[in-house]
Amino acid sequence: MSATYYEIVRQLRQCFPQPISDRVHDAYFGHAIMQAIDQLDALKSVTPVLGQQVTLDFNAARESRIAEQSMSLEDVTSRLVQHLSGCFIWGHPRAQINVIPPPTIPSIIGGLLPSIYNPNLVSEESSRQVALAEVEVTGMVSSLVGIDPRESQGIFTFGGTGTLLYAVKVGLEKCCPGSARSGLRESPVIVCSDRAHYGCRTVASWLGIGEDNVEIVPTSPENEIRTCLFESMCRQLLRDGRKIACIVATMGTTDAFGLDDIHKLREIRDQLVEEFDLDYVPHLHADAVIGWAWSVFNDYDFTANALGFKHRTVRALAGTQRRIRHLSDADSIGIDFHKTGFTPYVSSMFLCKASDDLARISRDPAAMPYLFKSGQYHPGKYTLETSRGGGGPMSALANLLLLGKEGLRSLLGHLVSMSDLLAEHLEGHSATTVLNSENFGPVTLFRVYPDGVDTFSIKQIEQQNPAHRDQLRAHNDYNRRIFQAIQSEALQGRGVVISQTDCYRETDYGEPIVALKSYIMSPFSDEQYVDAVLQSIWQARERIKAE
Repeated sequence: MSATYYEIVRQLRQCFPQPISDRVHDAYFGHAIMQAIDQLDALKSVTPVLGQQVTLDFNAARESRIAEQSMSLEDVTSRLVQHLSGCFIWGHPRAQINVIPPPTIPSIIGGLLPSIYNPNLVSEESSRQVALAEVEVTGMVSSLVGIDPRESQGIFTFGGTGTLLYAVKVGLEKCCPGSARSGLRESPVIVCSDRAHYGCRTVASWLGIGEDNVEIVPTSPENEIRTCLFESMCRQLLRDGRKIACIVATMGTTDAFGLDDIHKLREIRDQLVEEFDLDYVPHLHADAVIGWAWSVFNDYDFTANALGFKHRTVRALAGTQRRIRHLSDADSIGIDFHKTGFTPYVSSMFLCKASDDLARISRDPAAMPYLFKSGQYHPGKYTLETSRGGGGPMSALANLLLLGKEGLRSLLGHLVSMSDLLAEHLEGHSATTVLNSENFGPVTLFRVYPDGVDTFSIKQIEQQNPAHRDQLRAHNDYNRRIFQAIQSEALQGRGVVISQTDCYRETDYGEPIVALKSYIMSPFSDEQYVDAVLQSIWQARERIKAE
């Protein structure tokens, strides 16, 4: 005889955290979490990968169907752990793939706790003190970057692209008031550099601006926007009667860690507003999802250097800080704690310098008659998302409390020092050349060459001389083969895992330049793991030479 529905419900109650404290069941809950962690820990080895790499069969996955009967909590846990087999361990010093950090233990707890009780940041009614966490983080970061916490407003959203979406949406309402209700009746533009994140195009597409209306400004060899060209392009747009919805300053490009001169962009923007007697001010957004963290050095005495960084590291940190200290010139800032803030995904904040700007995108409260009946904090009036979990702000708060300025300075300084060391070794070898030597972050972009190539001159030749197009393409292919060889060895527990980018930037004659990329984000990185990168390169060269 089959069980009645109520008997099944009684059994399933054991799979929920008990609403009233029950020591036996609370211990069971804690044991279930520890069991999952123990099973994950068993997947660790010397490789930067959990468990074994398997071929992913998506066709078989599509054949999955929900079963008739329930599965035990223990069996579900084992199935879930299996899904993490093959994942990279970002905290492993041999994992140097992209700007993905290992999360700290407190930030993991910060993400876990809200997931148990499910607060919703639509309003303080449904989130209580978790809403305070969002405001606390806003206050901390506003003060850190140099804007008035009494005037600013921060909201956590679904990622770096989400922060761009909010910025452009606010900008649209500035240049085309009422467009949220009546739609776009003009053709506004977004202005950014050619190294800006592709999210600018994504946002233009989703907001109906159109990807063709993203105006791209060339960058210098240092991967920063050419302010003279920015000025002339904006002036021409305004002469043509176009409206500028948003100017995006990239404060730490994804590949090379290039930093735009946001202070100069602000000066030019303000000058053009006056010159053309505009009835709006184009919104200036700092896409600082990577670079924001270097704000901790705004009040660091580089001369005294109390933390004892090496001279080259001091120069690199100061080189970043000279741009980052002007973040307060932006009207809004995009911040990813899950990048250089060492939290789990997703923890992205859109920080608006003037909270009044968010009123431009607020909804009519009458459309939400069942919300906002008490309290004073109701971000759901203007957020895209109605459902916003508390994991992002709680994880961010955890690390701001854990690390403080000194801890974050130390972590960033260590990562930069390891990157500097790698660049120094690469620059000292005849077969390699560093591409972003004028940038100062934890990422090193480089190319590897076969024997007989003059690496002192090749970078400039490939960048500028179209007569070397075929040679450039051959060297692009060579670097792809180097990457494949390194990747193959790394997944077997030998060497390191690095990245490849198909277009670090384009040549003067329009060809993409392939680059290899080491992005050091692990606090466990040390000199021996820098040496491991070099050994992986030399072994890959020998392997290709033998082939």
